[in-house]
Amino acid sequence: MLMAPKDFDILDLLPQRPPFIMVDKLTYYDAVVTKTVFRVSEDNLFCHDGIMEESGLIENIAQTCAARMGYKEKTEPHRDGVIKIGFIGMIKSMHIFRNPQVGERLETTIEIKEDVFNATLVETKVECGDETLATCEMKIYLTDKAPGLLVES
Repeated sequence: MLMAPKDFDILDLLPQRPPFIMVDKLTYYDAVVTKTVFRVSEDNLFCHDGIMEESGLIENIAQTCAARMGYKEKTEPHRDGVIKIGFIGMIKSMHIFRNPQVGERLETTIEIKEDVFNATLVETKVECGDETLATCEMKIYLTDKAPGLLVES
């Protein structure tokens, strides 16, 4: 039986580890759209004086992309189930309307525009309730490396 996105522990879907986690839960997944939620906490690496920095919003979007790929790895039969490392290749048309505050719950949505080989282009939106906080286009490149394989010997 296929597990629903909300049934996964986010750490099973992401290569990142605490304290660098910027999503709490994958809430929706289909072939085109993925959604996550994240509550901004006071001890967040990107928060200062009760406000999350722009870099935290960017990382939240990137980790939503990572959660999508992790879910695909864990649920699609032709995949090996190993979470891979990805990186941001491009950010275009970034608009930040307001920085989130500590305690706010963010819902991040990515919509796939292109998914070719190891590159995925997405349109994104970060919302808090009915308010849009940020939008952008982002291109993510997926490597064939798992987190444990990045350690130099």
